[in-house]
Amino acid sequence: MTRLKLGMVGGGQGAFIGAVHRIAARLDDRFELVAGCLASTPERAAASAAGIGLPRSYDTYQEMAKTEAALEDGIDAVAIVTPNHMHAPVATGFLKAGIHVICDKPLTAALDDAKALQDVVAASGKLFILTHNYTGYPLIREARDRVARGDLGKILQVRAEYLQDWLAEAPPPDQKQAAWRLDPAKAGAGALGDIGTHAYNLACFVAGQQATSLAAEVSASVPGRQIDDTASVQLRLDGGARGHIHVSNAAIGHENDLSLRIYGTKGSLSWRQEAPNEMRLARFGEPVQILTRGSGAVSPAAARVTRVPPGHPEGYLEAFATIYSDASDAILAANGTTLPPDHHINTVADGVAGMEFVSACLASSDNDAAWVDLT
Repeated sequence: MTRLKLGMVGGGQGAFIGAVHRIAARLDDRFELVAGCLASTPERAAASAAGIGLPRSYDTYQEMAKTEAALEDGIDAVAIVTPNHMHAPVATGFLKAGIHVICDKPLTAALDDAKALQDVVAASGKLFILTHNYTGYPLIREARDRVARGDLGKILQVRAEYLQDWLAEAPPPDQKQAAWRLDPAKAGAGALGDIGTHAYNLACFVAGQQATSLAAEVSASVPGRQIDDTASVQLRLDGGARGHIHVSNAAIGHENDLSLRIYGTKGSLSWRQEAPNEMRLARFGEPVQILTRGSGAVSPAAARVTRVPPGHPEGYLEAFATIYSDASDAILAANGTTLPPDHHINTVADGVAGMEFVSACLASSDNDAAWVDLT
């Protein structure tokens, strides 16, 4: 298969998620990174590009979009890994230049920007792919498949938690990853945007239902913090289920503890990101089963995104790579190839749904956890 040419905006020296995207894009040999504007100043952009051997480095994303669109061998897609407030302007520039976009979550820092970007995507005719990477785990695809085919019966409860402790106290002022995430102007929301959108997207992805209304309590645990670090959210879903989302990056004792539990009239399943190669499946009155990728019971949807033999753990980077491989399939399909079965990408609509979730949570919390309808 021909490698697609990838560009990147953001993700320079000292950035965590840029390196993750680069590894994910290359893991299945579907992309080649050829161009980038990796930092907000020309000096840091050039140094970052030299550090990874990037062939073409640009001083600004505007220059990059214009030049790459004009090149005969210009990029097929751009990965946007900047702070949240820059997602919309950067994506808009590349979409208008006729280049597909792969963007880190959340979609934007504000709901109005998200809706405006959705209009830009529609007018461009280009793909917009949001990297909700946890949907790429084989057993998450398995869970989604089992729910869809009715193994659990009618879904009654959906519960997702995402707990971290890295912001349980004020970080050092030079901590780059924390600095912009704790700045409302750059992040928009705190834990709600950073990990809450992941938990909400994962719950809806597996349950096959969307929230119609919610009630939320949102707070900051550290004195003087200007942005949320903890949220507890009750959901009413359009398929009749009730949901609960609890997120915090100030929960001491938790590193990257994302978990999902779904309960139906026939059974339940549960999964944790920190042990991603096992899923607990229960049916009323029967022994609990522990499913693995090698249990012989996994669906084609899970098997398609499995790379290594059972007992060889697949984890975070591989799940992220699944998102990039699905993105590659979608881009090639836009040029006339056929999508594989069980293909999935998160689109700009999923991103808008995430920002509607964030906005409704903040509105509910400001009104004493009153129920708020999702738009």
